[in-house]
Amino acid sequence: MKRYKDLSPPPRTIMTPGPVEVDPRVLRAMSMPILGQFDPAFTDIMNETMEMLRELYITDNQWAFPVDGTSRSGLEAVMVSLIEPGDKVLVPIYGRFGHLLTEIAERCGADVVTIETEWGTVFNPQTVQQAILQHRPTIVAMVHGETSTGCMQPLAEIGHFCREHDVLFIVDAVATIGGVPFYTDEWKVDAVMGGTQKCLSVPSGMAPITYNDRVERKIQNRKSIERGLRPVGDIPSAVLSGHHRIASNYFDLAQLQDYWSPKRLNHHTEATSMLYGLREGLRILLEEGLEARFARHAENGAAIVAGIRGMGLELFGDDAARLPVVTCIYIPSGVDGESVRSMLLHDFGIEIASSFGPLQGKIWRIGSMGYSSSRKNVLHVLGALEAVLIHHGVSLPAGQGVQAALRVYAGQKEVTYQ
Repeated sequence: MKRYKDLSPPPRTIMTPGPVEVDPRVLRAMSMPILGQFDPAFTDIMNETMEMLRELYITDNQWAFPVDGTSRSGLEAVMVSLIEPGDKVLVPIYGRFGHLLTEIAERCGADVVTIETEWGTVFNPQTVQQAILQHRPTIVAMVHGETSTGCMQPLAEIGHFCREHDVLFIVDAVATIGGVPFYTDEWKVDAVMGGTQKCLSVPSGMAPITYNDRVERKIQNRKSIERGLRPVGDIPSAVLSGHHRIASNYFDLAQLQDYWSPKRLNHHTEATSMLYGLREGLRILLEEGLEARFARHAENGAAIVAGIRGMGLELFGDDAARLPVVTCIYIPSGVDGESVRSMLLHDFGIEIASSFGPLQGKIWRIGSMGYSSSRKNVLHVLGALEAVLIHHGVSLPAGQGVQAALRVYAGQKEVTYQ
């Protein structure tokens, strides 16, 4: 019979757009004893987590809680709970994850309209506004930060326009929440979907979401409590209102609301250890302070950009739309990008990412998110990348990448290598 060794993953410096390194305090919290899901000590943890999520999302929304599952589960939960067959949904696409929102909306039976812009750019808000006037959607679904292209879409004008025209505005903020400013209420965003494995520095496995009363009203019209829990004689809201019942049981936000409310109506067995991890990750984030955290991510992102330019490498994407937590770099001509990534991993213990679709094999992506977003990691990855590129025959100014990053940290003006 085969015998297996103790689990001992190799230590890595993870500089990808997710997952990222997890704060040791989060791992410690996840090792705490299990509690029953209706134990008052556990429901107190649930309530604290909701409170901290409201602070994270900068919102007064009543509903702010995690969906159990990877970040995609949050996207699915919001979209399957909101979108009824035949609803018109507008999805502006500027990278891979706009296509994902499109696919989920299609699977919900929506009449989906898309507009697209070149990867590496974002939309002028007026373009989205014109599409809203032209197509008259019920819902606009959009990505805030596209990790596939390293770009970030401005949302405030679009959100206000949606509100003025009574359109629900839902946003995928998986890559940005906890790393860059996100003003849910101020930007008039109706529902926001996040993830744990990026700027929150918690393992993948939960999707914190928030939504307002505009969303709740539509969800409640589609509500149907499980037969095994439904009071005798109860007629589901979906039947009374004439709306379609929410197609998913697991991702049914109407039922999840009851689970996270004082009713504590049983729905699923909560992922206890994951919730411990999320609570600790949020506590650490708020202890650091949102503004300080945003500044840290901005500084480390700027140092990577300066370091890459200092090496003489070319950045991908529009500078004006650059996502502070993901830097995209053109792979130099004649260089095997996967060979470089392999050498970084096996000789330096550093992981960076490739990309998808039309950018596959053309760019590398360096993430600087959450616990991975540190000066030590930035200088480490820049020095290692320089060494590996020289090993692969690339002529570049030795030492200038790290020096350019150091100048950013010293508060000096960025110097671009010519």
